[in-house]
Amino acid sequence: MLPIPANELNGSGALGPYWTFYHAVVAEQLRRWLPERPCLLLDLSGGRGHWPVQAAKAGHHVLEVVDFRRPLDPRLGDVSDRIRRVRADDLGFLPDASVDAVVAEERVLSLELMAESTVQDVVRVLKPGGRVLASVDSLVLGMAIMAEQNYWAHLCQTSEVMLVPWPDGSITRCFTSTQLRELLAEAGLEVEWVRPRTVLSPSTVDHVLAADAKALAWLVRTELEAHPDDDDTVGIHLVASARRPD
Repeated sequence: MLPIPANELNGSGALGPYWTFYHAVVAEQLRRWLPERPCLLLDLSGGRGHWPVQAAKAGHHVLEVVDFRRPLDPRLGDVSDRIRRVRADDLGFLPDASVDAVVAEERVLSLELMAESTVQDVVRVLKPGGRVLASVDSLVLGMAIMAEQNYWAHLCQTSEVMLVPWPDGSITRCFTSTQLRELLAEAGLEVEWVRPRTVLSPSTVDHVLAADAKALAWLVRTELEAHPDDDDTVGIHLVASARRPD
């Protein structure tokens, strides 16, 4: 059984309170991760998230790369003169060591099945000392989706690259924490940490918020103060921070 039902993974439905919590965790995690000084941030999330707006409001300039093969979210637009959007399928238009930080959210490295090539390109354009924040689908999610589709024979192959077919026909690449560390390290990055995006369960979040609607900030702090580094047993997504050596 999926840790979160497949029809709930788009952030709607009965798990609305959990997704409110989830996105609040993401926003606070990004706030804590962003450089203190204004910088040039490369966003690879494909126009599917609110990271550029949040980073721009924090004083950063954002170059948002949108894959021309995927549709834009019509709710998101150029709402700031600090944000510039480019439609491209790779980073060939950027010179070496030209950006200060890279955000690869919205599971972009899972959607790019040859993630190694993407990460190598990220390292090329990242300045020495620059950092990367990336999220991927976890092995927990991949195994749950495969079990739901009765692909039982594939579940024993967890040491290999796991490519998971979704009910909508798309394919995602799922990672263990070790595999995510190796992906980043083999490209030349120093991994600072890898952790599940959230460890609190939807039922726990729903119970707390039902008792006190003002408890959201407390839940977010509780989540981010936990340190489940390299825990592969919980969470539908993994998130990692890494740095290019000086």
